[in-house]
Amino acid sequence: MLNYGYSEEGRPGSVGDFALWRRILGYSARYKGALTIAVILALAVSISTLIMPQLMQRGIDHYILATDLANELRTQGLGRIVLQYTLLVMLVFVCTFAQMVMLEWVGQSVMHRMRQDLFTHLLGLDLRFFHSQPAGRLVTRLTNDIQNMHEMFTSVMVVLFNEALKLTGIFFFLFWMNARLAVAMLIFAPIALGATWIFSRLARDKFRDIRIQLAKINAFLAEALSGMGVIQAFGAQPRSSALFQRLNQEYLQRTFSQIKVFGIFMPFIEMLGTVAIAVIVWYGGGEALRGQLTIGELAAFIAYMRLFFQPLRELSQNYSIVQSAMASAERIFETLDTRPDILPQLPDSTRPAARAGTPATGPCEIQFQNVDFGYSPGELVLRQINLNIAPGETVALVGATGAGKTSMISLLTRFYDPIRGAVLICGQDIRSMPLGELRRRIGLVMQDVFIMPDTVLANIILDQPREDQWLERILAQTGLHRFIERLPQGLQTRIGEGALNLSLGEKQLLSFVRALYRNPEILILDEATASIDSESENLLEQAVAAGFANRTSLVIAHRLSTIRRADRIVVMDQGRIVEIGRHEELLARDSRYRDLVRIDELQTT
Repeated sequence: MLNYGYSEEGRPGSVGDFALWRRILGYSARYKGALTIAVILALAVSISTLIMPQLMQRGIDHYILATDLANELRTQGLGRIVLQYTLLVMLVFVCTFAQMVMLEWVGQSVMHRMRQDLFTHLLGLDLRFFHSQPAGRLVTRLTNDIQNMHEMFTSVMVVLFNEALKLTGIFFFLFWMNARLAVAMLIFAPIALGATWIFSRLARDKFRDIRIQLAKINAFLAEALSGMGVIQAFGAQPRSSALFQRLNQEYLQRTFSQIKVFGIFMPFIEMLGTVAIAVIVWYGGGEALRGQLTIGELAAFIAYMRLFFQPLRELSQNYSIVQSAMASAERIFETLDTRPDILPQLPDSTRPAARAGTPATGPCEIQFQNVDFGYSPGELVLRQINLNIAPGETVALVGATGAGKTSMISLLTRFYDPIRGAVLICGQDIRSMPLGELRRRIGLVMQDVFIMPDTVLANIILDQPREDQWLERILAQTGLHRFIERLPQGLQTRIGEGALNLSLGEKQLLSFVRALYRNPEILILDEATASIDSESENLLEQAVAAGFANRTSLVIAHRLSTIRRADRIVVMDQGRIVEIGRHEELLARDSRYRDLVRIDELQTT
């Protein structure tokens, strides 16, 4: 993982803020034209705002308090000042509106691109990453954290420039009008800037804590809502409610802690502004009485001081958005910096060249050579696995839960890589194959079937080109056309969330059609008939018989009907292969397999 100044906990190091800003600004690089226009508009707003006190001074000194002008001239002069002031106000309104539209467009565009990049990156990460990251936490990255980045682009990026420009212009006008009074005002600047810096450090920590807690809440909600049936069936509502209350209370406390920081900082800035104006009235009033300062200049000075603390208030309020966005950016870029251990392409030229785009050529041999594997360091779930599966052979993996059957499937499909040893297909180490080619050659039917909210046809073909004749041939050979004919609109029936809800058996049938549509050389059934009804099982049995033809097949199943069809049965126990043979051979002797069969028969009677 690239660090970019982050510590192990994802907190910024000494160069973290600079690295974050560089990457954040990198996302807005393609919108330089729009941001340039927004900066020009901000410049127009700032200049117009700074001119207004000058118009006030001219109106007071040259016309209101002038004694050497006729009333008619004074009235005409004030009219011109009011007209100019009104035009400036209208200019500020138009420029501010255009700036907001421009920034909103940039913010939405950046948010869209960042969310797309993040989701695309997640699609390429290993399963090991998803096993260690709660789904709710990742949802928070893609929703709340991205939204915070949008708020920063729309509310902060150009606003920071705008307010900094105002502060610079205010200092210029203050010294130009009265250097001594401006120097007196400078004592408030380091106090205000120091308070802002302290506030920024505190706010960053508070916002980071809030983001972490929000991710915990989202993770809990994702798990609780997906498992609502289990919660209600086992009467776990009070326990779930108590857990959520604890998480929610912690979120409230962290949010209130952040509010207290703002509750101290904002009144402090307001107090500084009030004290500064009091000093101006006291010192500037004395200067006016001594003739060193005009009433108009004093009024303009007070107006500039109000403008001076207004940017500080704006910066402090926007700084809360910045801190929230920076905390979110840390987490977004930390996820983007996560690199998969299993790369989709060859990492270097030292490995054999991949046979990209190799078409299906028939059954393939599968070899497991001295394979050791574990999900966690030092905890092996597979030990010294040696297994050769001949081309076109059907092998069944059986064993108790936790024996390592699914882990072998995960290695064959390269969801994980072995710690030691190798897995070969047609004599080629699968680590030397591009992932796309490897997984195109394997058809996987799992117990838990993923259904997209789309038509049945879209769920079957997925990323493959549409071939109606090939699909009809598969349905006819496997007998699964009866399953399709039962659906209201056939292949065009919409399924998934908000549409037709398929039964477990129907999902398994759909999954099998999906696997065969890819015309794989290797077919894997992972507990594909474990939870389906008898009618669906009869349909699937016919489909399985057709699907095994001219393919190398690997089956994990408890039901004897599927196991008996296998050419060989591999019995596993505690991560090792303990027995290999045909169904009749293993039953004929005192074997671990015979014990498993007896247990299965007792469970089904």
